[in-house]
Amino acid sequence: MGFRKDFLWGGATAANQCEGGYDKGGRGLANVDVVPIGKDRFPVISGQKKMFDFDDEHFYPAKEAIDMYTHYKEDIALFAEMGFKTYRLSIAWSRIFPQGDEAEPNEEGLKFYEDMFKECKKHGIEPLVTITHFDCPMHLVEKYGAWRSRELVGFYENLCKVIFNRYKGLVKYWLTFNEINMILHAPFMGAGLYFEEGDDVEQIKFQAAHHELVASAIATKIAHEVDPENQVGCMLAAGAYYPYSPKPEDVWASRSDDRENYFFIDVQSRGEYPAYALKEMERKGIEIKMEEGDKELLKAHTVDFISFSYYSSRVSTTDPELLEQTEGNIFASVKNPYLEASEWGWQIDPLGLRITMNDIYDRYQKPLFIVENGLGAVDTPDENGYVEDDYRIEYLAAHVQAMRDAVDEDGVDLLGYTTWGCIDLVSAGTGEMKKRYGFIYVDRDNEGNGTLKRSKKKSFDWYKKVIATNGEDLSN
Repeated sequence: MGFRKDFLWGGATAANQCEGGYDKGGRGLANVDVVPIGKDRFPVISGQKKMFDFDDEHFYPAKEAIDMYTHYKEDIALFAEMGFKTYRLSIAWSRIFPQGDEAEPNEEGLKFYEDMFKECKKHGIEPLVTITHFDCPMHLVEKYGAWRSRELVGFYENLCKVIFNRYKGLVKYWLTFNEINMILHAPFMGAGLYFEEGDDVEQIKFQAAHHELVASAIATKIAHEVDPENQVGCMLAAGAYYPYSPKPEDVWASRSDDRENYFFIDVQSRGEYPAYALKEMERKGIEIKMEEGDKELLKAHTVDFISFSYYSSRVSTTDPELLEQTEGNIFASVKNPYLEASEWGWQIDPLGLRITMNDIYDRYQKPLFIVENGLGAVDTPDENGYVEDDYRIEYLAAHVQAMRDAVDEDGVDLLGYTTWGCIDLVSAGTGEMKKRYGFIYVDRDNEGNGTLKRSKKKSFDWYKKVIATNGEDLSN
């Protein structure tokens, strides 16, 4: 038994968290560039505070990040040394279309990714490419209001046509939108949405979500037309909600919270708006403006597989007294008294991964791909940059075991597993460098100081062994 023979082991990054080079190669400014570290970060990513350019008062970690823009060959060689079968990375939209609405793409940007994919192939690594990992060109934010405008569907379609044709034969695994449900929780970071006073925030978020769902269906259609070998997935920020107690109201609250997440994937995987979502929108007075042909597009072009991130489970309750909240990938939740937590308060629940996998697989019966999972921690390197990160090994080993149980014991169809931040990068939630996930340490701090030198942590050799044994040997 165990994992399939062609199981895709690897790691995952996002352009805006590792690439840097924000002003190189003809790249335009994007929403993810202008998100600062510090107290203003959350007001900006949630669309409440307007920040459309850099100022002198803030530090913007994405401008340089870990400068993978110039280090990618070295980094991919390290991934190959670990034995990666796949590397999940994302395309910075504003590298291909600096403004977002041009007729012709930027050749320098196209060439950069072509070289990157060829470098992966040279090492026998299959690229898994996220078309949009929170990126939206700032010109589209300022001129059109980002995804609140229907016009973005056409601009995204242009992007897809260009990249599917250009990278045919180099890339066959694609994800349309990273954590598409993040639009509800971090709308500026997730989709470039900014709200003015008096805006109907819920209406705008759900209309923008509809535009992304239509764009995702169009992307899937084009991908299959350009190359029948292409496999297209959706991507969900996952984590099952547990009821805090067996009180029926708590059980119902957990179902409702789960549905809020699954709504997007219901549309992308099943091809239509679920009845519960239509009723919820009706109650909230939200009216989705659909164009002729939208329903048919959604129905005809569903995804081939379901990918998701999993860091922790969550807890639902109706008890107003239970105010102790924990964090977990932007999603606040009631604290689970039975679980340990990371230094950032994210609760650690390997069995929750198995539960989540079963929930998703039972719901959609399509192959799954875990494209983010990992532990953000403070690493203390020795003078050579070596980190004894046994805590990370322990976390990952427990989650790989839970994954294996879901495959072996429950029959879940799993395509692959890419740990988040396989090389240290900027945290999306906090903007910190000290919150590290990688097998590879990068010498850089929260203020942007450091040599950017790469060095292997203890977990590097551990993961190498896990891949070499196809997940059989998880020992430290």
